[in-house]
Order: sequence, then structure tokens, then C-alpha cells
Amino acid sequence: MSENVSLGNEELESLATEFRSIFDIQHRKYGFPARTYRNCFVGEEAVARLLETGMAIDEGDALRLGNLLMAHGVFHHVQRAHSFKNEYLFYRFAVDEDHGGVAAEASQESWVKWADFLSSGGAGRRGEKVLQPTLPEPDVNLASMDQVCLEEVGISPLDEYNAQLLDNVHPRAWRDPEPKPKYNLVVIGAGAGGLITAAGAAGVGGRVALVESHLLGGDCLNVGCVPSKALLACAKAAAHTREAHHYGVRIEGEVRVDFGFVMERMRRLRAQISPVDSAARYANQLGVDVFQGRARFIGKDRVEVNGKELNFAKAVIATGGTAALPNIPGLKESRYLTNSSIFNLTELPERLGVIGVGPIGMELAQAFQRFGSRVTAFSRSGRILPKEDREAAELVRESIERDGVKIVFHAQYQRIEGKDSEAPIRLVLAKDGGEEVHEFDALLVAAGRKPAVADLGLEKAGVDFDSRKGVLVNDQLQTSNPDIFAVGDVAGRYQFTHMADFMARQVIKNALFFGKDKVSELIVPWATYTDPEVAHVGLYQRDLKERDIAYTTYSREFRHLDRAIVDGREQGFVKIHVSRGKGNILGATIVGSGAGDMISEITLAMQSGTTLGSLAAVIHPYPTMAEAIRQCGDAYNRDRLTPTIKSIFHNLMALRR
Repeated sequence: MSENVSLGNEELESLATEFRSIFDIQHRKYGFPARTYRNCFVGEEAVARLLETGMAIDEGDALRLGNLLMAHGVFHHVQRAHSFKNEYLFYRFAVDEDHGGVAAEASQESWVKWADFLSSGGAGRRGEKVLQPTLPEPDVNLASMDQVCLEEVGISPLDEYNAQLLDNVHPRAWRDPEPKPKYNLVVIGAGAGGLITAAGAAGVGGRVALVESHLLGGDCLNVGCVPSKALLACAKAAAHTREAHHYGVRIEGEVRVDFGFVMERMRRLRAQISPVDSAARYANQLGVDVFQGRARFIGKDRVEVNGKELNFAKAVIATGGTAALPNIPGLKESRYLTNSSIFNLTELPERLGVIGVGPIGMELAQAFQRFGSRVTAFSRSGRILPKEDREAAELVRESIERDGVKIVFHAQYQRIEGKDSEAPIRLVLAKDGGEEVHEFDALLVAAGRKPAVADLGLEKAGVDFDSRKGVLVNDQLQTSNPDIFAVGDVAGRYQFTHMADFMARQVIKNALFFGKDKVSELIVPWATYTDPEVAHVGLYQRDLKERDIAYTTYSREFRHLDRAIVDGREQGFVKIHVSRGKGNILGATIVGSGAGDMISEITLAMQSGTTLGSLAAVIHPYPTMAEAIRQCGDAYNRDRLTPTIKSIFHNLMALRR
């Protein structure tokens, strides 16, 4: 039997029941001083029983069968440190532990699974165009789903893929575990930072509780990285198809995008990824107590969730952030979209307005234009991507405008009109002493993020916070309560999934193992996935000037790179800043196709202290886009050849002729 076999629910349940019935399950002691492990069986005894009963034909078959069930979360090693082995190791069935789980049965009004709710006809809104869910943000308490309508979940429409997603990240009939006497760690929020913190702490033997009121996986899985990149892939395919004639590929007729298919594909892929972040995985496979509800601090070492009190030695706040709404009269009453609701669309808006020209706004503006919308984006300033290198942002602007996006700069918002679901949304700007009106079928607000700190009881926990800056932490991510830490968007200025990941890794060390890891020591790259992409790490030129750091910049335009020329990807450049006279890399920006992948080489160099000159000695395959990095290194090494050194070399060569 292969360990890669996938079992259906009924087959898995039947096999697990039979498997469990033949084992000697009892409390066992091990170690000195002896520790009691409850409700366990022994690996070598289990293998012997499988052979005796004929469930396995030999030892190898028994091990494959056991590891197959382990992979499905049926049982695990008591410390989650071993696979199923024919050794004196203790294992425990998931049913013998209480980390929470889906209720065995429920009433018709409270379906066990969202898929059951769907098949019952309860999802009467299937296929409906939803511009704004009533409660799209994770600030609301969605722990009890029995009476909550579909829009309040923040995920729509409830087709088979979204039903699968919700069954994983917000099970409809989740049963909280009974709280343990005390937890090593209570984690509030199950986005990237919270999930990694919980998994890591449980993996080193900690007793961990994870509390989430909305959707496990947070923004990244549900309304951020995963769905947006799925859409961008389709948008890029459409653009490349339209440009195929540049490569001698002739396409007859108009290139049209099936927007319904694009969105269904996104929902399918999001659901496919979701088991990794699922409540069942964290409870059954990782041994984390999963609570579905809103946690509120009721003391400096206690939180309450669904009327149950959780006592902790340490806690981590990982509640993330929500979309910030600019102060425009009429906006809150209008039919606006945010990143939490735009992925619910099932029909392509003919006209889309975008307020905000940061990464989210620009990525989605370009994508929807390529899908066939007429997109207009609005900036209060005179540029897009205001935090990025000016030259890089200008290249992105040129590309987006070539795609057809109209960008209105220096926008002075007067008001928004659009309560009537049948009428267009009207964005009114001040213009030359009068007014300028833009009409849209949908309006996306992408004007930044705000930390989710409301209704957490932070005052009772002695945790200082700011509604704009979020939870205030020191360099070790510790709050004003030394036993409470914070990670991710709720506590950091770098609002990226990968940053939350590494903050979580630091918190595990600092909170549980007396570590002193500093968040300021992290070298953080990031990327904006427009076409072309923009990626950056380290300091910008403006930062270097403000800090009065002596530097030299080396750059290489892709139009001089062989691979870029033959691929038709000549737009863009690599720009690297180094300390003057030393070559230590201080920062870099890459704009162009694949920039988000290329930046990692420079990040690694900065992390390891490798100089730009040393990168010139790294052999890069020819032809690749990353050769531009090596060529910047070559340029640095050439500059080190002063006139005196060049003269010496010249004379030396003359003597050898």
C-alpha cells in the first residue's frame, strides 16, 4: 500500500475504526522521572497486531498502512517527533485527545458542513453578484454561524469551492475543546503570523491554544496573496495572448476573457490550498487547541472566548489588519469594494474605479483592465507606488497606462454618491473651481490598511496600543505586558505575509526560550506584482541621503541584457546601492519580469555580508535575467581599478609582450 494513497471520508473512518480496535490502548509511563502518557499504543506492538490479524502482509505493509493513517491525521506520535515505526514509541489516536473538532451531528438549522448547507438549497444566493458583504472584515464575531447569512461570512458565492474553503477555515459546526488548566501559549488570530506561531510552539512541545473569530488563513489565503495572484496569472495570460503577434503567433478574432471562469478558477485553487491552514489540521495533526470565537483579555494572563477562560504563561496577538477607509463623504454608505470583497465578484464590472495607487490598487487595476473593464485609478499625489523607487514606479505607470488604465493624479475627493443598487456609483472631484464627476459600476477602495485592535480587551491586559500604529512592541516584539507579544500586521510597519512568518519565528524563541532576537535585524524584501514587477530590499536612495550615508549606485538596464532582448522583456532594470569604497550592499530595487524572484539573491548577499564585488564571481547560467545582478558586480569591480592600478597593469602587460 502506498503512503500517497488518498482515502475518502467513509473509507478513512472505517479503516481508522478497525485499526484502533485491535490495539492495546492504555496509559503508559516513560522516562526519568517517569511521565505518564495517556491513552497510547506502542509502535512495535501495533505492527505485530497488524500482522497477526492479517491487516498487513509484512512489516513494510504495516508501516505503510500506519503512516497513511498518520498522514490523514488519524493518530500521531505523542510528541509529534516520529513517523509510524516498528519501535518502542508511543502513539495516540486523535479521538483520544480534545483539541476541538467538527461536531458529529447537528440540527437541520445548523448544518455540520457548508457543503451540506449548499446541497440543501440553503445557499439561495448562489451566483449572485455581491459588491459588498455586510460584514467583510475580521472585526466581527462570526463564531456562531447558525443564523449568519452568506454575505456576513465575507466569502461568496457559496459554490462547491467556497463551501470546501469554509469547511476548512471556518467549519460551520465547530466544537471548541475544553480549556486546559494552563497554556504555554495562547495565540489570538490565525493569519500567517498566528498560524506559524501556534504550529511552531506546538512543534517544540508547547501546550497551545489558537483563537480565531473569522477565517483561518487570514488575509493571505482568503482575501489577499492567494486569490490576488490567481487573478494576476489570468490577467497576464490575457495580456500575453493579445501581444502574441510580436512573436509571430497569429490569433484570429478578439481575445476575450471569461471572467466567470477566472473567478471560479481562483475559488478552486484557494480551496485546494486551504487544508494547510485548516482547523482540522491544527487540531488533529499539530495538537493545537482550536477555538472558534472572539478572544478578549480579562486579565494580564487570561483571555475569554465563548464564555470559556484560557489561562496562559505567554500570549501572542496576531489579529492582523483591515482595509482603511479614507474620509470621503458618502463612501461608507456607498457600494464600495475592498480587498475583502472584490474576490466575491462573479460578473466583470464594465467600469471600475480604484481609490488608491499602492500595490493592491495597482495590481488589481491592471488586472481588471486586462480582463476587459474600463479602469480609472485615483491618486491624491502626482505618482503611483509612492513608497517605491521613483524610476521603477514610473515604468509601472507607463505599462499600466499602455494597458488602458486611466490614472487621475492630484485627485481632490468631494463626495461619493451610490446607495441605489441599480444606479452607477458617482465619484465627485473638485476641479478648477467646479466639480468633475466619474461614474462606475463598482468602486474599489485600496487606500491602505489599519491594525485590528478593537474589542480585544487590551486595556485589561496592560497592553499599550494605538488605533493607527496598532499594538506597540519593543525590538523583541514584546508588548508593555512582558508576557504578551504581537506579530504581523497588527504590530509591524512591514505588512507582508513573509514578514509575519519571520516575526512569528522570533516570538517562539523570545517567548518560550528566553531568546533576544530583534525584529530590527531582519532584512526584509518585498514585491509588487504588477507587470512589470517591482521588488526591493534594504534602503532606498532617499533613506541613504536622509541618513547621510556615503554610497554608490550600480544599475543595469534589461534592454542591454541578452535574455531580456530575445524574450521581449526589455523593460526594467536592476539598481543596487553599496557603501562607498567597501561594496557592502545597502539596498536594491529590481523592476521587470520576475523581479520578485530575483531579489532573493541580493537579500541573501545582504544577510550573509557578501559584497557586490563577490557577486561578480558567482557563475550565473547564460542567458538569464539574473545576469544583470552579476553585471552590476562587474561594474563595481571595474570601478575599483583606479588610474594608478590600471597604469601598473598596463606596464606589466607591456613587459610581458
